[in-house]
Amino acid sequence: MTIIGGSGTIGTILRKGLGEKYDIFILEKNVPVESDHFLQVDATDYQMLLKSIPKDSTSIINLLTIKTEKDFEDIDQFHKMINIHFISSFYILHAAKTLGIPKVVFASSNHTTDYYERNGVSALGREITIDDYPFSRGLYGVLKLASENIGHIIAHEPDCPNSVINLRIGSVHNREQINVKKDPRLHRTLLSHEDTVQLFDLALQSTVKFGTYYGVSDNPGKPWSTENAWKELGFVSRVNAMDVLNDI
Repeated sequence: MTIIGGSGTIGTILRKGLGEKYDIFILEKNVPVESDHFLQVDATDYQMLLKSIPKDSTSIINLLTIKTEKDFEDIDQFHKMINIHFISSFYILHAAKTLGIPKVVFASSNHTTDYYERNGVSALGREITIDDYPFSRGLYGVLKLASENIGHIIAHEPDCPNSVINLRIGSVHNREQINVKKDPRLHRTLLSHEDTVQLFDLALQSTVKFGTYYGVSDNPGKPWSTENAWKELGFVSRVNAMDVLNDI
């Protein structure tokens, strides 16, 4: 399994949680000091990316992300967002198809539909589902949605072997207990570490050709529905925000 952009919070959680089950190789622009199984790669360079992905990979997880400010005001920041959250997404999917890698899991975001959510509360009077039109408040959510749609196109091309799974991640934090205690929003939006590992593992194992799912633990009042993740992937939350709080 190859994780692209795997040195961040989710990548660290997956390496710890799935390291004994999968042979994990990390492609990362900024390689940490402990660099076993890491390779420095700029995912905005297609040829470098194509040459760097191990040819025996059975799956790719795309965790690429970048933080910018004033995306719609600063053209340079706008292009940085596009390069990481749109162009690189296409490059990864194209490389997977070219190399015959059958599974791509894309870490999308709840921000694809954040127009319907405020402070972890759905504005619809019910849980937000993947059937709700994906209005976003910002460029980040717009580009995540665009990348989801590229995956849909590629996964449904004739004779394409790829399966593409989009996971619209809720809130995942490195220092989970501390952050849940400090931030009431996380009481509703948290995707716990244990559930993060489970959800990605199920996505890797699934036989779904193309699917989009919200990644959130079974928190009281959670804003997003995980019904299709349960029906199609078998996802059942094991640790929610209240469990995390009770362990403090």
